[in-house]
Amino acid sequence: MAPLALLTPANIATYLIASNFVAFAAFGVDKMLAEAGARRISEATLLQLAFIGGTPGVYAGRRLFRHKTRKQPFSSNLHNVAMIQIVALAGLGTWVLTG
Repeated sequence: MAPLALLTPANIATYLIASNFVAFAAFGVDKMLAEAGARRISEATLLQLAFIGGTPGVYAGRRLFRHKTRKQPFSSNLHNVAMIQIVALAGLGTWVLTG
């Protein structure tokens, strides 16, 4: 089976739901670890979770858990990841529509 055959709407939706859930949960876990003074989830890992499709989950986790909302350069890097994704989606949409 060709790898592109796996890119069904159902598989893409499942991936996005799972990646956003993991990203959201990571913020809750990192907040709990921070409050306990324990070893934390690295900012690089949190940004990677956003980059692989969990950006909405990261933003929701930041808001709900009030975690890393004022932290720089994390906030700037997260906004950059979101902008890259928006531009990529716009480009993909344009490519698909103009076929």
